[in-house]
Amino acid sequence: MAKILFIVVSFMCSFTLSAEEAAELPPLDPGYVGVHGMVLFTKSSSIYASHLPLYHKPHNVQLIYKLENKDLALLQSVRDGDLVTIKPKPFNLQRLMRGEKMVINADVYSGHFERDGMLVYESIPLTFAKLMYVRDMVDLTDSSNKQEYDVVNINKNNKLYIHRIQKAPSYDHILHIDVEAGCLGRFNTSSAVPKENELLFKFINCGTMTPLYYENQDFSAL
Repeated sequence: MAKILFIVVSFMCSFTLSAEEAAELPPLDPGYVGVHGMVLFTKSSSIYASHLPLYHKPHNVQLIYKLENKDLALLQSVRDGDLVTIKPKPFNLQRLMRGEKMVINADVYSGHFERDGMLVYESIPLTFAKLMYVRDMVDLTDSSNKQEYDVVNINKNNKLYIHRIQKAPSYDHILHIDVEAGCLGRFNTSSAVPKENELLFKFINCGTMTPLYYENQDFSAL
């Protein structure tokens, strides 16, 4: 009897703790519900999704997630494609900003889903497993030729470099660096929106470099 009572009390304590933790989070802002397009890229056998940000809410968030994936065909499609994007069903982006693990159904496109991309998979479930990076795009710095990149560690020798988008005009840029050596996260460029080749030259001494994504069209104006 005492053992049963201990189990019941332990369960109630666990439940109370979970409820208290949930109560600490503010309610979700419904203003972040929308179709949040993303670009997919791979590192080894893992797939990552990067939110395609814009300057206006609900899309003014830079965010990268690691997906939990067992679909080899999807992995191969992302690995072999020049650009693979997804168009998820509408959901509240704040759930990912908080680091939740969740399954989202999405259409997968070869190319940009809003720019004549070709539908490859329709409404497949994608498991968003681990938040790697999030940046709320508020109080942005003025557009300039002084660039700054945030660094995300995938593991000991693998890093993602993510450009901190400025006020318009600016650009979104992500690249992978393997065996980092003398890599600078801050540098000047010839203009506020340099060409991708100029940016890659800035990272030429970093080690093995893989360009993952570059976009400036969406950041030409507020």
